[in-house]
Amino acid sequence: MNSDAGAGDTDAKAEADSSDDRRRRREEVEHRSEDNERSLTDSERERAHDARRLSARTVYAVVMAEGEEELSRPLTSLLWSGVAAGIAISTSVLAEGILQYHLADHAYAEVLVSMGYTVGFILVILSRLQLFTENTLSVVLPVLFRPSRENFGCTARLWTAVFLANMVGTALAAGFLLIPGLLPPGTLQGVAEVARSYAEVAGWEALFRGVPAGFLIAGVVWMLPSARGSEIWVIFLFTYLIALGGFTHVVAGATEVYLLVFLGELSIWAAVGLYILPTLLGNIIGGTVLFAMLAHAQVSEEL
Repeated sequence: MNSDAGAGDTDAKAEADSSDDRRRRREEVEHRSEDNERSLTDSERERAHDARRLSARTVYAVVMAEGEEELSRPLTSLLWSGVAAGIAISTSVLAEGILQYHLADHAYAEVLVSMGYTVGFILVILSRLQLFTENTLSVVLPVLFRPSRENFGCTARLWTAVFLANMVGTALAAGFLLIPGLLPPGTLQGVAEVARSYAEVAGWEALFRGVPAGFLIAGVVWMLPSARGSEIWVIFLFTYLIALGGFTHVVAGATEVYLLVFLGELSIWAAVGLYILPTLLGNIIGGTVLFAMLAHAQVSEEL
């Protein structure tokens, strides 16, 4: 018993010493950088600092801090924010439907209609609402940094709450869009066409196409700390790529799937089994198994 405790103390001390060594080396690099800047004026030095990109460690720390903040939020807050995100993301389908109606015969209709897909993501991400696929990265980093039963439990709690809330929000939005007289007939027809197009990808194909989408959304989360003043363009570019590439996103796609359920063109069991669950798994693989673990691996020896 005592020998095991002693070994544990020794390991902890060695880890602390290693961390201190890494911090000292980084401080030495920073001091050298400061020496190089001594010939600069204060304003030049300030501009030089502003022009420097954030280091991978800094981005990691920012994203992880945001994840820890989300993990500490009350369950009620997560649920309401998740419902709001599910409703807000449905503006992507609405925007695509409007463009589909007006550009149906255009030679580049698909290229132009796909731009509408970005609207909901811009609204949700800049509004700081709880979107499940954002959380495949931010709330996973604390688990990778400090694996513990408590961190695993907190992440599972947040994932479950946010995913279910997103599904409720998208279902409410889909039902709202179908209220008679709410949308002009042409717009409603365009929205239905967008939903039917999404439903062409199901099962294993939906899972595989969900992997790039999960990876790209995690990439957006990783880039935002470095994209000061350009956040909207980062979100636009990578969500546009998801739409144009025909990749599947579980929350945005859920609106389209629920629309078909309410129109009587798809059963709820098919919606869940062939579309929502496979896409959910693909998004988790792309966001957590690939991006989050790679992001952690690249800085793990520097933390």
